Amino acid sequence: MSRTSRFSRRRLLTGATGLGAFIWVPRLARAADPHEHMNMSPTLGMEPRISPPPMDAPLIEPETRRSVNGVLQTTLRCAYAYRDIGGVRLYLRSYEGGSPGPTLRMKPGETLKIRLINDLPPNRDFLPSNPSHPHQFNNTNLHFHGAHCSPSGIADNVMRKMVPGKSYEIEIALPADHTRGTYWYHPHHHGSADVQVASGMAGAIIVEGDFADVPEIARARERVMLLSQVVFDAFSMIEDFGTLFPETATRFLAINGQRRPTIDMRPGEVQRWRLVASQYQDNMLLELDKHRLNVIAYDGIQLGALQEMKQLLIAPGQRADVLVQAGGPGTYELNALPFDQGHPSPTGSLARVVVAGCR
Repeated sequence: MSRTSRFSRRRLLTGATGLGAFIWVPRLARAADPHEHMNMSPTLGMEPRISPPPMDAPLIEPETRRSVNGVLQTTLRCAYAYRDIGGVRLYLRSYEGGSPGPTLRMKPGETLKIRLINDLPPNRDFLPSNPSHPHQFNNTNLHFHGAHCSPSGIADNVMRKMVPGKSYEIEIALPADHTRGTYWYHPHHHGSADVQVASGMAGAIIVEGDFADVPEIARARERVMLLSQVVFDAFSMIEDFGTLFPETATRFLAINGQRRPTIDMRPGEVQRWRLVASQYQDNMLLELDKHRLNVIAYDGIQLGALQEMKQLLIAPGQRADVLVQAGGPGTYELNALPFDQGHPSPTGSLARVVVAGCR
């Protein structure tokens, strides 16, 4: 029996407690958001931009870049940028001056071509005799996390060293039978990866076409949401490895570089959340007040049926595709709850879901 036929249509349409009968509604037109861009430093050759409010601003999804004629060709610039997150002005490493980087959308059988420009400043330290020690935080590279592709040459090669002041070509070809779903990219250079991921150097990759044969899912409004732990030192930077790893290092949690953004829904509306666990260290135990989190895929692999969860545990690097059906009008908290992973994981509000309007 095919995976599609095993995905129970009756289960999808009738659901269980918390999902209920799906009442499908047209997508709302998405108005332009005056806070679409984060602040950036004029000294970096970029125009200063309007800062979003510290909390409760509408969820901003990353810019989308799509493949054309079988190729997704783009540029990613690594550089410091000012970003206002949770009312704090931080100066951190970034892709394209934002947090997270752009969402890349492509299809199986296509090729991802990236010109990666490392505009970070020169490293201030020498290569240590033991390369397993943290070092040279401005060296980088790029990893297509979860892809079934070549790890050699200029493809998904995590052993490449991309030093400051130079540009590098990356070319990753996906096989025609590549699994469709939610993936992500991030630096993977040994010695600097944690510092850069904690700074927000991460972005989603969507290999398109999953659930295309299930219309109720295919036409649900999608949200790309990268989870992160926000850490910084007394200078609002991350320049020492010790900044990251005390068990109390996390200052607060964020989605798409925003502290407690607002996710709008209409009563009864079903949305598909593509959750990317881009936090650098800790698991998160997620719970949406008075709602169920109905998982339909993990790590780009479709499940044969809905997995109805009151709480969803998501580890760093993991992806979970979740259907959420809005309840009645009101405001509901999406929280990270206490979880013991040998030390306490960070807790707190991740977002507010505001349900309003008509079905």
